[in-house]
Amino acid sequence: MSQNCCLEQGQGLPNSEEQRASCTSFSTTHSSVRFLGAYKAWLRASPTLAEEASSPSLGKDRADTVIIGGGCVGVSLAYHLAKAGLKDVVLLEKSELTAGSTWHAAGLTTYFHPGINLKKIHSYSIKLYEKLEEETGQPVGFHQPGSIRIASTPTRVDEFKYQMTRAGWHPTEQYLITPEKVQELFPLLNMDKVLAGLYNPGDGHIDPYSLTMALAAGARKYGAQLNYPVQVTNLNSRSDGTWEVETPLGIIQAKRIVNAAGFWARDVGKMIGLQHPLIPVHHQYVVTSTIPEVKALKTELPVIRDLEGSYYLRQERDGLLFGPYESEEKMKLQESWVTNGVPPGFGKELFESDLDRIMEHIEAAMEMVPVLRKADIVNTIAGPITYSPDILPMVGPHQGVRNYWVAIGFGYGIIHAGGMGKYLSDWILEGEPPFDLIEVDPNRYGKWTTTEYTAAKARESYGFNNIVGYPKEERFAGRPTERTSGLYDLLKSKCSMGFHAGWEQPHWFYKPGDETGYKPSFRRTNWFDPVGREYKQVMEKVGVIDLSPFGKFKVKGTDSVKLLDHLFANVVPKVGSTNISHMLTPTGKVYAELTVSQLYPGEFMLVTGSGSELHDLRWIEDKITRGGYKAEIANVTDEMGVLSVAGPYARQVLQKLTNDDLSDASFKFLQCRHLKLSNIAVTAIRISYTGELGWELYHRKEDSVPLYNAIMEAGQKEGIDDFGTYALNALRLEKGFRAWGAEMNCDTNPLEAGLEYFVKLNKAADFTGKQALKQIKEKGLKRRLIYLTLETDNVDPEGNESVWHNGKVIGNTTSGCFSYGAQQSLAFAYVPIELSKVGQKLEVELLGKNYPATIIQEPLVLTEPTRTRLQKKGESPKI
Repeated sequence: MSQNCCLEQGQGLPNSEEQRASCTSFSTTHSSVRFLGAYKAWLRASPTLAEEASSPSLGKDRADTVIIGGGCVGVSLAYHLAKAGLKDVVLLEKSELTAGSTWHAAGLTTYFHPGINLKKIHSYSIKLYEKLEEETGQPVGFHQPGSIRIASTPTRVDEFKYQMTRAGWHPTEQYLITPEKVQELFPLLNMDKVLAGLYNPGDGHIDPYSLTMALAAGARKYGAQLNYPVQVTNLNSRSDGTWEVETPLGIIQAKRIVNAAGFWARDVGKMIGLQHPLIPVHHQYVVTSTIPEVKALKTELPVIRDLEGSYYLRQERDGLLFGPYESEEKMKLQESWVTNGVPPGFGKELFESDLDRIMEHIEAAMEMVPVLRKADIVNTIAGPITYSPDILPMVGPHQGVRNYWVAIGFGYGIIHAGGMGKYLSDWILEGEPPFDLIEVDPNRYGKWTTTEYTAAKARESYGFNNIVGYPKEERFAGRPTERTSGLYDLLKSKCSMGFHAGWEQPHWFYKPGDETGYKPSFRRTNWFDPVGREYKQVMEKVGVIDLSPFGKFKVKGTDSVKLLDHLFANVVPKVGSTNISHMLTPTGKVYAELTVSQLYPGEFMLVTGSGSELHDLRWIEDKITRGGYKAEIANVTDEMGVLSVAGPYARQVLQKLTNDDLSDASFKFLQCRHLKLSNIAVTAIRISYTGELGWELYHRKEDSVPLYNAIMEAGQKEGIDDFGTYALNALRLEKGFRAWGAEMNCDTNPLEAGLEYFVKLNKAADFTGKQALKQIKEKGLKRRLIYLTLETDNVDPEGNESVWHNGKVIGNTTSGCFSYGAQQSLAFAYVPIELSKVGQKLEVELLGKNYPATIIQEPLVLTEPTRTRLQKKGESPKI
């Protein structure tokens, strides 16, 4: 038994029976191990860590930015803001730096992430950590032996190929390697089940305590003030948008506050009436004593992640550190902290560990790394990690509260700390995000995110940490929320539902003989033929789709027209008209795309995608406040249902239900009006994301069922039927319609995205981004969105795949699908201008294979309004 087991910080060797019992062997016990000392803090503490002593004082009563929380994320933000030149940055920590989740973290660092832009966060963090010691003079304990994800099933190999096609256009190194190479890099593995490895050479692990202290040294070096122990006791919002931050030592007035309080973030949010959807999870990892086979190695072992065993394993000195993710049934939440708050004084304490809960993972690890069977456990660490419902953090300004920012919910705070500190610093200083990261927008959650939902999703997300990541992934815990459309109960048994910002929305509908349910795959699966059927329904007859998840706002007021003219790059539509408009950032990126309708003079309805609802609302509210506009915006998303009726017989069906004239002459494309259908009041807009003849019908949520029933009954003769969002996506792609979040976002400008038609640079109003866009146009574009057909087999593009030319990656797809009209795959992609001409031959990588692709003239299928216009001219349009 190792003499070093269970050392407590500052307490030397174990001297009680209970402490000695903590040293145990993997192969001889299934009993729980009680952790009695701060092993990691002792192990990593070093006299070279010159932590600057901080006395509990405020030092000043005013600050530009007050950061609440002294973990690695909060300290990183202080470092980046100060380094960028922001004066008066103050960080307040209630106990000491690294208290909470930071100090006991396993410290893993990886370039890998399935999210394209989150890879940028990981990449920045690693590059920063590589040079931080040189910059600050503080050692950080950074090891970069690489990491290997282990594939031991054919499906997992497919997943690796799926991820590799998304790595080609990203600068970080990542390789799909053979079992032989896996064994060469990690010779202690049992290779019986290893089929492949996903290898990131620059990965590794860092000492979280040392990292935070180095960031703190850098923050102080550049002028930030780090104060602890100073507890924030209350937050008061002032009428001018500034804040009073109350502490036992006095009040600081701040221009903005940033909640980076880790598992105290909920308590901080409650001070201003917010219920942040966060919950602490008990995460355990095990540290072994010296293992002779590990000690004998000449180079440090790479970190491995056995995905089927659901654990990570890395070298810790001459032993191993092993961390599992239990199933949702076995893992443990600290739910009492959600209901009662974090216990006063909790800082660097830990939970009681429980090896019984992780035994199946231990057994999987012993099978994969046999030397573990003879290893002694030095310690089992069980500490709190804060989870959001989807594991991803919440980073950015919060809707509904002025100058309140968050950097919370970090399940992987060490690898995110550096990059998120820079990302948030840039956003604060520049007024817009440096690139698109809507997946971590705190406003992706709303009032529908209950404590029960958060707990159910956190269980699922923790248990699914290493689950196969399929395209079109659905997760079902916590569903449905209270946010169901009026049609949910009527449709739920007839279709496969998808989850959209709390809503349930039909993806595709079942017919007799279909294989029902959610059957994920990297290739065409059970929904493929039914979606083709729904596509045909809309193109040849008439279909109905529930679009209630749309974000819906009403804008009115004396300055409403002036406001929208400043907000949007398009002109303001006239009364009774609708258009597609884009909000741009100051540097000319596409912040949002909305449908804008002027219903009455000075009264507008704005419609956005479900995932953009509060993201867009926050931006507009901020513009109203900063510009002093006499206008108000109301979010009516949950009050209104939306049905879309589309297809060649749409007019025929709807005309049966109203006395209003729906003819083309009377109700033109992009017009809107109030009318009654079967005596139900609706706001009808002649528009359809299918590109076919159609209307969107906005109505009271409680009218959804009678309206739907009336439409379906009226359309019996025309063969009316339902369709879902998968068919809608195929229809929009064939028409060349761009989607926000894919073809355009905060990474793209509207000119390269092919949105010139919607951008009126010659309009009088100086809309946000106008001057930047003029400069972009003058300099010329470097890349352009192009439209591709692909020659594939049973796999179709989804988006973010690598585009190849002459053996090099030259761009990436943004979205794609199978075109049921052309009977081949179709995709949008960004490529260099010189390779963007129609007829250009390229290749698109799908599941490890490059498929021939050709740039074609868009769209593949003309929209119904265009076809109608050409027919009136006597021309023969293409379908």
